[in-house]
Amino acid sequence: MRPLVRQPQPPPTSDMFSRVLPTARSLGHARRAMATLPPPQLFDYATITSNLKVSQAIEAVEAAFGALAKGEVDVPIPMHIGIDESAAAGPGDCHIKGGYIFGTTTWTVKLANVSFYKNVDKGLPPGSGVFIVCDATNGAPLGIFQENRYMTDLRTGAAGAVAVKHCVNRDADKVCFVGGGVINLAMATACASVHDFRSGTVFGLDMAQSEAFAKQITDELGYPMTVCDTVEDALADADVVFTATPAAAPVLELGMLKPSATIIASGSDQPTKQEIPVEVQKASRMVCDLVRQCSRVGELRSAIEAGVMTEDDVHAELGEIVNGTKPGRVGDELILVDLTGTGAQDAAIGQVAWEVLGSK
Repeated sequence: MRPLVRQPQPPPTSDMFSRVLPTARSLGHARRAMATLPPPQLFDYATITSNLKVSQAIEAVEAAFGALAKGEVDVPIPMHIGIDESAAAGPGDCHIKGGYIFGTTTWTVKLANVSFYKNVDKGLPPGSGVFIVCDATNGAPLGIFQENRYMTDLRTGAAGAVAVKHCVNRDADKVCFVGGGVINLAMATACASVHDFRSGTVFGLDMAQSEAFAKQITDELGYPMTVCDTVEDALADADVVFTATPAAAPVLELGMLKPSATIIASGSDQPTKQEIPVEVQKASRMVCDLVRQCSRVGELRSAIEAGVMTEDDVHAELGEIVNGTKPGRVGDELILVDLTGTGAQDAAIGQVAWEVLGSK
C-alpha cells in the first residue's frame, strides 16, 4: 500500500475568500432583514427614588440571599477598576457587580462609581451609578437606571435589615453607628422596618457629618441619637454595631464591645480595607453574605491572611440562616456579619425596579 501523502495546495486567492466570506454590504443587508430588539428604557434618579421602597428591597434581598445559599444565583466575583489620580482623571473607583437569580425574568449588571472626592469641590457627589437590567429570555437590555447609588444603597441597607432580623437579640435597644455616611443611613432606615431601637450613638471622623446624621435619624426614625467624641464612648453598651467606613485599619477593639453584641460590617469591599480586628473575628460567630467573596475582599480576608481563621471557620452564609438550614443567634454570643455586597442583591433590586417601573 502506498503511503498517504498530503498533496500541496495552491495558495488562497482573493476570489476564494469572496466566495466564502460575506461582504460588508451583504452583512448590512442581512442585519436590516433581521428583526431588531427595542432600545432600553431610560429611568432618571427622580423617577427611581419616588417609586422604589425600602420594604420592596428587603423582601427581594432576603429572598435573593436564600436563593444564593441554595446555589440558585449565578453571581461572578466583582470587578474593580481603579482610577488613579492624574492631571486627566481621578482619583476614584468603579465596582462592577451583577447576577441572575434562577427563575426570574431579568438579569442585572451594576456599575457603582465611588470615591471621586474631587467632585465635592465642584459641588458634585463623590459617587454615582447605573443599573442595566436585561431580559433573561433574549438578553436584550430592558432598562438603564440612572440611580446614582440609590439602588445600591437601598439593597445594602436591605442586607443590614436581613442581618438584624436573623442575628440580633429581640430585646436589643441600643444601636451604634461607626461612620455617619450614606451607607449607615441606609442601614438605619431599612432596619427600622424590622426592629425598634430606643437609642443610638454615632462616631465619625467628620463631626459635622455625624451631627447631621444624628439629627436625620432622630427626625425620621424617632429615637434619640448621641454624637460621641470617641469610638469607645459610642460602643459602650451597644447591642448592635454598624460599621461603614473606608478604613484600612481596625476602627474598634474587642474590649470595647458588649459580649452579646451583633456587629454588621459593610465597609470592606476591597483587599486594602479592614474595619474589624482579627481578634474580634476569631472571637465571634461569623456570618458572611458570600464566603468566597468575603475571603477575598471582606473582613474575613484579614483573618485568613493573619492565619487565625479559614473559610471553614465561618458559621454560616446569611442565606443559610434565612433558609433555616443553619441557626442565627442562639444565645448571648458575639456575632459578626461580614457584608461585602453581592451581585445577588443587585439582581434582586434590578428585578424589582423593572417590575415597578418597566410597565409605566
